Amino acid sequence: MQDWWYPVRLSCEQCSSEATAVYKSRLLPAAPFSITDLTGGYGVDTYFMSEHAREAHYVERNEELSKIVAHNFEKTRPHVHIHNTDALAYLSQMSRCDVIYLDPARRNQHGSKVFRLEDCEPNVIDILPILREKAELIIIKLSPMLDITQVLERLEGIWDVHILAVKNEVKEVLLVSACGSTDKQGVVYAVNLVPNPSEEGYMPVVFAMTREEERHAQCQYYDARVDELSAEGAYIYEPNAAIIKAGAFKLVSERYGLCKMAPNTHLYLSKKLVIDFPGRVWQIMDYPIKDAKHCHASVLTRNYPLTAEQLRKKLKLKESDIYTIIGARLADKPTLFLAKRIHQHSASR
Repeated sequence: MQDWWYPVRLSCEQCSSEATAVYKSRLLPAAPFSITDLTGGYGVDTYFMSEHAREAHYVERNEELSKIVAHNFEKTRPHVHIHNTDALAYLSQMSRCDVIYLDPARRNQHGSKVFRLEDCEPNVIDILPILREKAELIIIKLSPMLDITQVLERLEGIWDVHILAVKNEVKEVLLVSACGSTDKQGVVYAVNLVPNPSEEGYMPVVFAMTREEERHAQCQYYDARVDELSAEGAYIYEPNAAIIKAGAFKLVSERYGLCKMAPNTHLYLSKKLVIDFPGRVWQIMDYPIKDAKHCHASVLTRNYPLTAEQLRKKLKLKESDIYTIIGARLADKPTLFLAKRIHQHSASR
């Protein structure tokens, strides 16, 4: 964008991508609404979330970043009020709004990364009561490195969880809580943002679940006594990264009628092709492989004694965009498959 100022490198690394910021904007109330971003940073999230806001406030204690965002927003988002101050100081005196958004810093005073919510700044656990007093909707952005189960155990109230992956790489986790919600349990949304084939931008491929559904799901496991994998038309499935992060291991089997290779192998099997499965799909061409040396194939290992690189060196493989050698534990036995990638709808990317 012409005449757009950019901040120091660290702030650029920490700022959200456009794809995830646009997704966040879809979580907001119908316009007109008011929103306060307590940890504004470079302003990417503020920029997209404030587009249809009646009133918006950007809060950032870093003076340089505040000046950069003030310059960038002067013409593009003139209705956003810039506040160069500490988040806690602003929170204590701010007026009530519809939405509060914050992205707690995940580095301590020495610059090292932290992995517990209470070690982030600001400490959301401590300020949660005042956040609820000040807003109807609270959205918190977290690192995928944080333990989601542990975080939810520390936070009071009902929280929806949005796990955001962009092209099958998990980028961030959002916690969303609506004050006064009557829901008895939160929903987990595993979201893979993939390029929209019909227009610009990204579209969300969503797998929604509750933790209760996963606990009670009926999972089918591979049984060597009824092995039919060598039959024509057998397929291997790997859920996208957001679903894996959500821990929906049994529910994937139940919803799509798939057989899980083993309890700790997050690959699934079926004789029939499941259309628009939210992940990658391969057709089995040979199983079990007797001799795969010197063939052309990419490599994937899951719950296998060797890493993908170690297996590649051992088999002396040359790269291929068509075939894949998949090493995985099938029931209780390490097994090699020769498979061909099935390119489905963008949901499988």
